[in-house]
Amino acid sequence: MLGKAELLELIAGKNRGLLANAAQKQAILAAIAQLEDRNPTPQPVAATDLLAGDWRLIYTTSRGILGLDQVPLLKLGQVYQCIRMTDATLYNIAEVYGLPWLEGIVSVAARFTPVNDRRVTVTFERSILGLQRVMSYQSPQDLIQQVIAGEKLRAIDFAITNRDQRGWLDITYLDKDLRIGRGNEGSVFVLVKE
Repeated sequence: MLGKAELLELIAGKNRGLLANAAQKQAILAAIAQLEDRNPTPQPVAATDLLAGDWRLIYTTSRGILGLDQVPLLKLGQVYQCIRMTDATLYNIAEVYGLPWLEGIVSVAARFTPVNDRRVTVTFERSILGLQRVMSYQSPQDLIQQVIAGEKLRAIDFAITNRDQRGWLDITYLDKDLRIGRGNEGSVFVLVKE
């Protein structure tokens, strides 16, 4: 039976899944399933103290996220999901880099609504695409503060008005520093708390 340390060891060096071969992906998914079976938080949505905060993605099967690395001249940097329980919002922030001076940000702000003990629906509300230097980007927390304050960002910044832009996420494992989730498109997400 594999545990948390073994899962983290399997994930190490895989660049969020970009560098994992088929056999490694299979081993990682098996280790994730074993850990999910021993979730220490049976009602993760209600565990607001554990769930809230800034999480860094360390592994995913999401083609949407991993696909950012396929854009010509761009490489996927750090990816964060920042959860604010007080206003039921989350912020997905992907840092991208490539050509000098053209480091970028791809971000989506969303609201979430609990459905049951482990599932939330997510409604996407705002998208931000921009160059880090032009935006004076310092950190995910700084960007979130600007968004919350209603600042107009020097970026492609638009409201997502199509209410079909929604999904769900099951939180299948949660402890003080590790979270595993499964999304409506069949993707798996493994994150560590910052």
